[in-house]
Amino acid sequence: MQGTLPVINFSLADVKQDSYESMTAKMKRLMSALYLNNRYLLQSEKLEGTEKRDFSRVIDRDITDEECMEAVFKLSGYMYRHYGKKVLILIDEYDTPMLEAYTAGYWEEAISYARRMFHAAFKDNPYLDRGLMTGITKITQESVFSDLNNLRVVTTLSPVYETCFGFTDQEVSESLALYGLSDQKKEVDYWYDGFQFGEHKDIYNPWSILNYLRDGRFAPYWVNTSSNALVGKLVREGSIRVKDEFEILLKGESVVTEIDEAITYAELAGDSKTIWSWFLTTGYVKIVQKQDDRYEIRLTNREVQEAFYKLVKKWFAKSYDEYTDFIRMLLNGNLEGMQRYMEKVTMQTFSYFDVGNASTESDKAEQFYHGFTLGLIADLNRTHILTSNRESGFGRYDVSVEPMDKTKDGMIIEFKVFDPKKEQNLTDTAQRTLEQIEHMNYEADLRARGVRNIRKYGFAFRGKEVLISELY
Repeated sequence: MQGTLPVINFSLADVKQDSYESMTAKMKRLMSALYLNNRYLLQSEKLEGTEKRDFSRVIDRDITDEECMEAVFKLSGYMYRHYGKKVLILIDEYDTPMLEAYTAGYWEEAISYARRMFHAAFKDNPYLDRGLMTGITKITQESVFSDLNNLRVVTTLSPVYETCFGFTDQEVSESLALYGLSDQKKEVDYWYDGFQFGEHKDIYNPWSILNYLRDGRFAPYWVNTSSNALVGKLVREGSIRVKDEFEILLKGESVVTEIDEAITYAELAGDSKTIWSWFLTTGYVKIVQKQDDRYEIRLTNREVQEAFYKLVKKWFAKSYDEYTDFIRMLLNGNLEGMQRYMEKVTMQTFSYFDVGNASTESDKAEQFYHGFTLGLIADLNRTHILTSNRESGFGRYDVSVEPMDKTKDGMIIEFKVFDPKKEQNLTDTAQRTLEQIEHMNYEADLRARGVRNIRKYGFAFRGKEVLISELY
């Protein structure tokens, strides 16, 4: 078949814009480059003068969005008349613009644009012999392909072409031998093996293998910016279950889930089944085994795991810096800084349903604040001993922080929710908290353990309001 049909071939891999307007501008530049590569058609005797003028307008980007959507269809017509043969249309990474649009928030506009473009190129196109589109996601006909008929969809679970993707184990072994790296085969498997197409296992990512052979070092070479951005969106905005299972996967452990390849973007923000199905189609996870209608999945290899570690670290870099600042301020008694941090966190994190109605559910609210603050200081357990709700003196303190180095400061932390029957404002609540620490002699246990200096903190809450006081 090679050399027998005219071909229109282009990729949408670089269409990664953050707005619909910039996406349409990028598409005009892309069509301009496509037409420029086929400018020989301007010399064709088979094209009319008006058609050549329209051809030149595409090159000059002097076209409307509607004309840009029809540019592939029009080009197929020009080629058909010039060659007298129907055209083969190849589009690589057809879904990259939509991945970016979903992440950036202009999904509806982008899907409408793509549907009209593909409809013009593939639906009832008299100049088309056949078309081929590749991407990382299988999109159901209710979205991009709703107007197209006679589609044959091949996915990672399909047996069709299962031996045509990636490097096989034998090919990798031979390549390593050529570079004198055969002794690294086991580590190469750990980093880059794990992909599966149909029933064909032990497939390696060619890009990663080629980069490893060139550099001679193990690193996560495979990075897809658009899909990584979507990973961030799906995990950060996902349910508690999604976050918990993502953490399990990051540890190198497996998760059992249903798999549905018929993914729609409208469902991506839903349950974990849809999200892990998308992870499978993109190559981020692999199937360990099938259990009836459920699949045991795990991150594909060390490369994916390392890439996700970096991604997660990037997500929380700013928050973690602020968090460690809070720990430092707590240890040093920087009330003003602690106050600012807690006010920011409570405003962004707390809801009425978290804390309840403070005036009628004070016990429940105090438990929530207690657990929340204990979570904030959990990182201290590397240098301190944290205890909660233990007896000391004449009662039970909320939190005790004992330094392993007894020359360092210890801490007693007590929580109280504003009680309008006993206090006029949060300042009264905070003061009453400190008085309770002193009156109940909560520091007795720390002093018995050899801690000489003890900071006493009172955290007073009213809904999302917080006030911190200290005795030292």
